[in-house]
Amino acid sequence: MKSKIFSLLIIFLSLFSGVDNAQVQLNGAGATFPYVIYSKWFDLYKQETGIQINYQAIGSGAGIRQVIEGTVDFGASDGPMSNKQLKEAKRKRGTEILHIPTVLGGVVLSYNLPVLKKTLKLDGKTIGEIFLGKITMWNDKRIENLNPGLNLPNESILVAHRSDGSGTSFIFTHYLSDVSKQWAKKVGFGTSVNWPVGLGGKGNEGVAGLIKQTEGSIGYVELAYAVQNKLSYAKLKNKAGYFVEANFNTVSDAAAGAAKNMPKDLRAMITNAAGKNSYPISGFTWLLIYKNMHNKQKAVALVRFLRWAMEKGEAYAEGLYYSPLPKSVVKLCEEKINSITYNGHKLNVK
Repeated sequence: MKSKIFSLLIIFLSLFSGVDNAQVQLNGAGATFPYVIYSKWFDLYKQETGIQINYQAIGSGAGIRQVIEGTVDFGASDGPMSNKQLKEAKRKRGTEILHIPTVLGGVVLSYNLPVLKKTLKLDGKTIGEIFLGKITMWNDKRIENLNPGLNLPNESILVAHRSDGSGTSFIFTHYLSDVSKQWAKKVGFGTSVNWPVGLGGKGNEGVAGLIKQTEGSIGYVELAYAVQNKLSYAKLKNKAGYFVEANFNTVSDAAAGAAKNMPKDLRAMITNAAGKNSYPISGFTWLLIYKNMHNKQKAVALVRFLRWAMEKGEAYAEGLYYSPLPKSVVKLCEEKINSITYNGHKLNVK
């Protein structure tokens, strides 16, 4: 008798909550940049709630495309959707796409030069010339001038970049377009660009693998991937003229200005930010969410997860080499989350 009452109680609570955790699965796809922390979040959230969140780290470009085509419950990108993409999504899906920032990260210039005993220093102009193919040797005077006393090898530079549509590429090329007129004119920025030189790797893990396996290489990856793969990465000269290392403090400093002046749609870029301690290749990463959803169970489950991410998930950022969102940005995110609807009706999610 007691077991029957207990079973009825579970059913009642399930109906009351508007979501049966055992039955709900959320499917997402996109950026590799935040995959390290997202996989942690999704695992912890399943342990707490029973809700399964399946995520494919296939690159920001592919994530945006799947959101537009409606093949996922949410997408993820480190480069915000363009106005053109947002219009296409609204036409095809009949709803606005919300950008919900989740964490901040730094894109680092990792290199494989075992002979170096000290950390390499680079500035924006020099990085641009390396990726344009104008600097081809490690002992080039332009690199030596930034690194007096460092014994740079007489060795060719192999450039590694992303082969897929990538938000990490968006952040990196957005930075280069700001610090290098040549880059801005010849290449520009985006999730995919026509790379002048180098070899392509799929995902942050692909580029990290290329660098790890190839002496003399240099490429850009999200900080967590450099740390996980034990890759060296350069100190970069920021807008204020200081050489800084990527860490959660310097990335957070880069976000400080943007946090005070966030646009209403939360699509803010923070590359080459002002400030003595600002790391210059920093960026937000976003979850791309349908403002109006047609499956109530999934809508409720997604809203609850997003709230959990803001309230509890941020605490895991620093340990995984990301920076947590400023509290002012969390508040703006919560407002966006509360605006999600089901068939045009407000969701009363507890």
